[in-house]
Amino acid sequence: MANITAAEVNKLRKQTGAGMMDCKKALVESEGDFEKAIDFLRKKGQKVAANRSDRDAAEGVVLSKVNDDRTLGAVIMINCETDFVAKNDDFVNYAQSVLDLAIANKAKTSDEVLALSLDGVLIKDSLVDKIGKIGEKIELGGYAVLEDASLSAYVHPGNRIATVVALNKVVDGIAEIGKDMAMQVAAMNPIALDQSFVDQATIDRELEVFRDIIRQEGKPEEMVDKIATGKLNKFFKESTLLNQAFIKDSKQSVSVHLKSFDKELTVSNFKRFALA
Repeated sequence: MANITAAEVNKLRKQTGAGMMDCKKALVESEGDFEKAIDFLRKKGQKVAANRSDRDAAEGVVLSKVNDDRTLGAVIMINCETDFVAKNDDFVNYAQSVLDLAIANKAKTSDEVLALSLDGVLIKDSLVDKIGKIGEKIELGGYAVLEDASLSAYVHPGNRIATVVALNKVVDGIAEIGKDMAMQVAAMNPIALDQSFVDQATIDRELEVFRDIIRQEGKPEEMVDKIATGKLNKFFKESTLLNQAFIKDSKQSVSVHLKSFDKELTVSNFKRFALA
């Protein structure tokens, strides 16, 4: 059996983040071979991951960021099981590192993020390593990226809501305009840009609910569809971004606010991630 020193155990601990006893066992089992010891710890993490695969990872961190020239922005969610882990600085910093890496590499999908290498370890493997170290289910809960003339991001304090918003052109004060839009999306949680982006299934569902309510109120049947259409228009006004009242000036819609800077300025897309 290899003679494992405290210095070697500490080196492996610093390299992997695993516990001292786990590192010692890994080195003993691998007869002092560091690469094999790291694989041993990773396999331990995979075993933990399998054991916790049915657990609910409902907590976590949600972050967003844009690149230096503001032409690309992304939002990411990394989930865990407990609020205690979610608020841990190391966990938050890890999530930020993954997001930074994704933006730097212009990753388009979650699969592309998982295939990136962080400090020599694939993200998909580093998540498993985190499971082994923390003892909770850890997973990439979501990732989305947008590109356009100007991107803005907002992370609500507590890292439970994050947004990224794309605007179609650059105008004076675009950074502040974009920030306001990102905060609007965070606060008002729109379901789409405007009514043209609302899927028909949602429209049909809302109309059916409105019709039932109207009938329960005793309105004449010949008036039901007309009243329901009016309620649907109100739904669009409250639930679609460009039609919503601007949070900093409720007397004007988001669309009107944007056009006050430039008649062609608009939000082309947005993404919002939130923990329940």
